[in-house]
Amino acid sequence: QVQLVESGGGLAQAGGSLRLSCAASGSIFSVLAMGWYRQAPGKQRELVARILRGGDTNYADSVKGRFTISGDNAKNTVYLQMSSLAPEDTAVYYCHVVSALNRVYWGQGTQVTVSS
Repeated sequence: QVQLVESGGGLAQAGGSLRLSCAASGSIFSVLAMGWYRQAPGKQRELVARILRGGDTNYADSVKGRFTISGDNAKNTVYLQMSSLAPEDTAVYYCHVVSALNRVYWGQGTQVTVSS
């Protein structure tokens, strides 16, 4: 069984920062990619950022230059440093992991609320 434990969400003011963490544990084999998606009320879930095992990263255009994703392969952990937060960043953020054989795992979600 695989568990994704997320932490770091909460309330921030516009212009502030938050850092999300996600640690994968259990019977997970060969993580290929880790990342973060988010879903705001009434909207579809969207990719925020992703990091591949080799270190390549992808970002949504809306967060480029403000968010930074990083990972620790040895610990199967991924981080999302969010800066210059804006009210439109308010959403539930979900950790997302892809492992060998294209197995996909999701975290339970952590709320991020940005006040203006």
